[in-house]
Amino acid sequence: MASTLLDHFTLFLIFLLVIITEVQSDNKVFNVINFGVVADGKTDNSKAFVDVWKQACAYSGRGVVLIPKGTYYASSMVFNGPCKGQTLFSIEGILKAPIDKKDWVGLESWISFRYIVNLEISGGGSFDGQGSYAWPYNDCQTNPHCFQFPTSIELSFVNQSLINSIKLINSKNFNIKVFGCQDTTFENIQITAPPTSPNTDGIHIGSSTGIKIFSSSIATGDDCVSIGPGTDNLLVSGLACGPGHGISIGSLGRYPNEADVTNLVIQNCNISGTSNGVRIKTWAPSPPSNVYNVTFQNIGMNNVDNPIIIDQQYCPFETRKCGNGASSQVQIRNVKFNNIYGTSKNKVAVELKCSPSKPCRELSLTNINLNFAGGATSSCSNAYGTATGREQPPACI
Repeated sequence: MASTLLDHFTLFLIFLLVIITEVQSDNKVFNVINFGVVADGKTDNSKAFVDVWKQACAYSGRGVVLIPKGTYYASSMVFNGPCKGQTLFSIEGILKAPIDKKDWVGLESWISFRYIVNLEISGGGSFDGQGSYAWPYNDCQTNPHCFQFPTSIELSFVNQSLINSIKLINSKNFNIKVFGCQDTTFENIQITAPPTSPNTDGIHIGSSTGIKIFSSSIATGDDCVSIGPGTDNLLVSGLACGPGHGISIGSLGRYPNEADVTNLVIQNCNISGTSNGVRIKTWAPSPPSNVYNVTFQNIGMNNVDNPIIIDQQYCPFETRKCGNGASSQVQIRNVKFNNIYGTSKNKVAVELKCSPSKPCRELSLTNINLNFAGGATSSCSNAYGTATGREQPPACI
């Protein structure tokens, strides 16, 4: 009997070893240094990077594009799928973007990953957008015909994927743009840019479903996370946000036929030194669309200008009128603010400025504790719902 058990255990160990060996042998590492990439921070390696990607993408197992420690330069790159197997883009070094205006102006993105399933981007390395060479040209607040500035990393139609343990520094525009993606997770992402850097949103999401953002840190000159039309089933948890403009749904309603924004949960976050905390912003006037089933919960505010704000008269342009008296047609309903606490930099800590023609419905404030020296207040217009639990400042719905 003992001999039989021993024989079975030995066979199990052999079987396990075979499985491990097969998994390990299924990996193929494509070290970019072996394909002519130069780590001097000056040579344009974009063609070599794309060539390496094509080989890794064509591998039927797990193809690993390895960028070892060092400093690399590359102009704009597009990494296309579909791939035969899983593809891992492992960056351990620093990748620097172009600085000459002719090499970036008018580009939508610096690095683009498109039409890929089961992509992983990781490795602990950095993507340096070298934005300080572009920001002086950014007059988009006053000029509706301003230059196109590139996003650092664009993910388009990337599904069932993981972006983990990478850093983004000084993007010229958005740091990460997510479009048309499904079931993709961001974890341990660090994004930094000066608080005065224009349009440097951390992660911008649109026309995507099942996106998750965990345990990340974003400090930029714009929204930490911006949520655009067509976003559904989004979870943001454990985010450290600030400085910047906070976590924003919108802006919405600028263009016709925008898809609804629905089923969002933003929770367990800390927001510090930002101009806004949790915000929904829509243009006025605007075509019709909807925002519904949104929960903001367990969020700490530290010296935030506008901790809770709905702004349905959003107009960022300084030199032209947006509304001319017209109202937003974006319907906001079933939005919950639960356990929001901390300190407000302004006396009005809760501002719910909803549309007169499409009032906010089914708003819920539960256990709000926001303090301001001298006493915080709330301001509401066209906002309807309920308030329960502790309410500091006193609720106005």
